Amino acid sequence: MIEYLPRSKQHIGLHLNQFGNEECLPGHFFGPAVRSHYLLHYVVDGEGFFEVDGTRYELRRGQGFLICPDIITYYQAGTANPWSYCWFGFEGTSAETLLKQAGISKSSPIFCYDQDNRIEQYLQMMIESGGLGKARETKLTGLLYLLLSLLIESSPVTSPEYEYTESRTEIYVEKVTNFIEMNYPYKFTVEDIARFIGLNRSYLCSLFKQSMHLSIQEYLIRHRINKACEMMGNTGLSIADISRSVGYNDPLLFSKMFKKVKGSSPKHYRAEIK
Repeated sequence: MIEYLPRSKQHIGLHLNQFGNEECLPGHFFGPAVRSHYLLHYVVDGEGFFEVDGTRYELRRGQGFLICPDIITYYQAGTANPWSYCWFGFEGTSAETLLKQAGISKSSPIFCYDQDNRIEQYLQMMIESGGLGKARETKLTGLLYLLLSLLIESSPVTSPEYEYTESRTEIYVEKVTNFIEMNYPYKFTVEDIARFIGLNRSYLCSLFKQSMHLSIQEYLIRHRINKACEMMGNTGLSIADISRSVGYNDPLLFSKMFKKVKGSSPKHYRAEIK
């Protein structure tokens, strides 16, 4: 069976285009041909082979292969023990990044998942979602994320963030700044950041200050105050509203921090930018 899906207008990061399964006849083949989106094939039983860029990969149960957009590929079921497989077609701005996290790419198109039958379960859940209405697209997208999460977690490849040219210090500093960007409106401590990243607080603070030439707490204060400045032009927000929106429930403390960073009170700063 195969089901084709319309292109998503809301899930631009990742979207399922089609899915299906097939019990192939001996020697059944497809290609050489190209596809316009990503296709993951997963072998449920039997054997076959996949060819891309002049390389042939022999595959069996528990293995799979990736077809990348606009790449010529060919695949064929075995003659003695033809394969049965399921497939998932998808696209989106996050697709390539997620696949790389699983160690799957144009240059490394083969993957293995033989721990359990969850991939087949997700396919069945996709099929059974046909009875849903407006929620179906979101459920299908969620199931696709779950499928890719299995491949990422089971991949022997080290997380791509450690394959980049950045030093380990730069990676941890980026984690800190990302955490602050996502959570600056809320109450948290430097200890919370260290626990989230998985490093000793003192060690993380030392790395951050060495790289950024200011402490994590100083960076957080500056980030919150800069965000407050961006809100100052919105006359619908009072100073107290802005204070709460950037993580300061105490307007007096907010005013003190604001003046420390910008050299003037929030009220005076707002008057000057009008």
